[in-house]
Amino acid sequence: MEQGKAIIFSAPSGSGKTTIVRHLLRTFPFLSFSISATTRSPRTSREMNGKDYYFLSKDDFVEKVEKGDFIEWEEVYKDVYYGTLKSEVERIWAAGKHVLFDVDVKGGIKLKKYFGENALSVFVKVADISTLEMRLKHRNTESDKQLSKRLAKAEYEMTFESFFDVTLLSTELSKTLAKAEVLILEYLKDQIIY
Repeated sequence: MEQGKAIIFSAPSGSGKTTIVRHLLRTFPFLSFSISATTRSPRTSREMNGKDYYFLSKDDFVEKVEKGDFIEWEEVYKDVYYGTLKSEVERIWAAGKHVLFDVDVKGGIKLKKYFGENALSVFVKVADISTLEMRLKHRNTESDKQLSKRLAKAEYEMTFESFFDVTLLSTELSKTLAKAEVLILEYLKDQIIY
């Protein structure tokens, strides 16, 4: 495959996009996860470099930006950068697979702009901000201050829904996963490689 397709899942934190993406990767062997680069530290001991993220120092990240190694990148929080390396997408396409992204909203918009018609962009959202707050609290990974910051950012990110090709309402998990599977199969119906 010279060039596969790109499938982009974006959402405010806590909307369920990572759970959806992990399910799709287990379900469809023709998809491969695009590992993002970041300057943040691993949140847990289970997050592994080269599997969950490419954990880079700020200096290394900036150097790669200057060399043009990123398709897109963003300073998501002060001094915390995330980005998509060109080499990561090339690696996946060279393996004959379609690339699956799990990125923040601004990253999703930039990726859709970059890939154009060669991408499906999906905005995952919950019914309301209180549902999002409950999900984030349940994670138990952040302080109250970090949680407040995430919720404020989530409210802002909700305003970008119209920039995406399709919206997936994250409600009951099994129904949400089934809807995500249908979106993928419909989009790739002429492109599926097993």
